[in-house]
Amino acid sequence: MADGDDKQPLVDPRSLAALQARFGPGLRWWALVTVMIGNMAAVMAATTINVAVPAISHVFRLGPQQAQWLATGFMAAMTMSMLATPWLLRRWGYRRSYIAMLVLLGAGGLAGGLSTSVEMLLAMRVVEGLAAGVLQTIPGVVIMRAFAPHEQGRAMGLFGFGTVLAPAIGPSVGGVLIEWFGWRAIFFFVLPFCVVAAELARRCLPHSAPGGEPIDRRAPPPDALSLALLSGTLGALLNGLVDLQGPRPWLGVATVALAVVLMALFVRRQRHVPAPLLPLGLFKHPVFSAAGVVAFVYGAGLFGSTYLLPVFMLVALGLAPSQVGAVLVPAGLALAVVIPLAGRLADRQPVYLAIAAGLGVMALSFVLMIGIGRGSAIGWIVGWAVLGRIGLGFVIPSLNLGAMRGLPPPQIPAGASTVNFLRQLGGAIGVNLVGIMLGWREQAYAALGPDGVLRAFHEVFVLMALLTLAAAIAAWRMRPAGDATAMDSS
Repeated sequence: MADGDDKQPLVDPRSLAALQARFGPGLRWWALVTVMIGNMAAVMAATTINVAVPAISHVFRLGPQQAQWLATGFMAAMTMSMLATPWLLRRWGYRRSYIAMLVLLGAGGLAGGLSTSVEMLLAMRVVEGLAAGVLQTIPGVVIMRAFAPHEQGRAMGLFGFGTVLAPAIGPSVGGVLIEWFGWRAIFFFVLPFCVVAAELARRCLPHSAPGGEPIDRRAPPPDALSLALLSGTLGALLNGLVDLQGPRPWLGVATVALAVVLMALFVRRQRHVPAPLLPLGLFKHPVFSAAGVVAFVYGAGLFGSTYLLPVFMLVALGLAPSQVGAVLVPAGLALAVVIPLAGRLADRQPVYLAIAAGLGVMALSFVLMIGIGRGSAIGWIVGWAVLGRIGLGFVIPSLNLGAMRGLPPPQIPAGASTVNFLRQLGGAIGVNLVGIMLGWREQAYAALGPDGVLRAFHEVFVLMALLTLAAAIAAWRMRPAGDATAMDSS
């Protein structure tokens, strides 16, 4: 408070009010660009490792299961940290939380690139995953709180454009970096993005917690037992799914059963702690509850099919890697073009219609893939791949919007983290489900040779179509209970 007329009250230059005075209405767009670049860094950390796995496996003499943990460890850590995001925002605010996670991601990348042992390398992948989970959750909170309802679809579409651009360019650039500088360059690749995003966050993100609320240093930390149960659940689940594909499937069944028990204990624990990692009260909102089902099933279909399509072209159709790349480029471009258009449409039409229609188109593309054989023209494969990505483009900007528009503003951070968690959990199961199903059907048709391999892939495409259709049916339950209200800017 000022003690005299000649003195002015001190104003924190990083407060929401000060930033709004400095940037004006454009603050929300600067905030969107900031979180988009940070998210691109997180996505590239997740995806570029795939092109380096053969080189890393050769250097450290890794078997297939050990090499798989380069991706699985990252995924498990990312899935778990998503649920801690609301607490981080309450405790540290937007600016400190985001910059801290960028520093953590960059440090993990730097140390990973300098690793001299496989243990250190895997540990740094876990560090990167912990940071990536938060970096991928905060943008949804920013969009829902900083943009009015009639702008949220457009903002989500622009953000989605950057999100799909990262996995499109990451592996390509990563391949060049490996060829020129070796596998370590893959880990250093994220550093420039982290530096740029951190500088933008320092300038454009407020100290405050969501909604312009003051930071609460006394916010109760996540329950330690809940964290332990969730870590055990994810570890057992991913380990068990890997074992199901190995020589000891009985061990996989037992480990997955352990994961189910741990998850049940985790959910029960959330009813009795003051600051639950997974607020079960969110599921009392019918729209959010339906969106959670959509996110889980859609995640399984999306991640499973993203793995399935390239393997189908390489193994069943016998295409060269360069041809596979040529097929996937038009699909990626179609997705990048459709997402901003679908985002604008989400501002004008009910989002549940866009989600259901997009999932229906994705399911159709999987069904059409059943007609592809070794003699099929490349153009048909490109066409069906593009069709699937067009459907995906309608889902991406609408799912988070549809899930969170019906929530009270204080529950939006928890809603964003929960939707991302469910989608990621579904994705982890979907990838392994595709691998298990494919191995099982290939064994069943082993006597048929190449025709049997093709039939096995076709049956897995049927599974993907059924999963996607199930998500489309659940999307019809996402009808909003009432009109959305404008969110406060933060």
